[in-house]
Amino acid sequence: MIDKVSPIHHRRSIRLQGYDYSQAGAYFVTVCTQNRECLFGEIINGEMRMNDAGMMVQAVWDEIPTHYPGIGIDAFIVMPNHIHGIVVIVGAAPRGRPDSTHAQNGQHVGNGQPQGGAPTAVTPAGAGLSLPDVVHRFKTMTTKRYADGVKRNGWSMFPGKLWQRNYWEHIVRNEPELNRIREYIHNNPAQWELDSLNVDRGSSRAAPTEIREPIAEYGVEAWMA
Repeated sequence: MIDKVSPIHHRRSIRLQGYDYSQAGAYFVTVCTQNRECLFGEIINGEMRMNDAGMMVQAVWDEIPTHYPGIGIDAFIVMPNHIHGIVVIVGAAPRGRPDSTHAQNGQHVGNGQPQGGAPTAVTPAGAGLSLPDVVHRFKTMTTKRYADGVKRNGWSMFPGKLWQRNYWEHIVRNEPELNRIREYIHNNPAQWELDSLNVDRGSSRAAPTEIREPIAEYGVEAWMA
């Protein structure tokens, strides 16, 4: 006997309808932990201090171009309960040059050039992967390694799933926007007290320099309004 279908199957997709997410370009993504659990470290004096789990998440991100040569990576940050990053599907990678590269607690944060193989006459192994494919593989690998950390190293347990089912994305349309998003990612730890994803955030309003994106359903919530 089949029970009534869970409401989760009727959840509205937040992807842009009709858009081909396998085409070359840059995509700004945010992935949040289930229930916004702070599992990856803490913000101290405006800087992200990653724990071992946070360093694992950083390592998985850094490995993306190695495993998928058709996929590049750009600016990235691990926050206590979410990540921000720019995924580049190679072929029309942004040409913005970095002003600097910043490292915090071993973590790459900054205005870096997209990393990953440049297009060649030979189709790269990662060719054909769409943005949802990349995010899914990132979630899968980090979940596996986190579960191993729980078993072997006593990391904090997560509530059923490590990550929320959905994720937020924004198609980067030009170089000024790319640089603006890079700056947003780099400054994210300093803005933690104002961050919509900070479960301990007070009633303070968002800073006027914060990136403003259209309201989008993030799991069952609306944020970055």
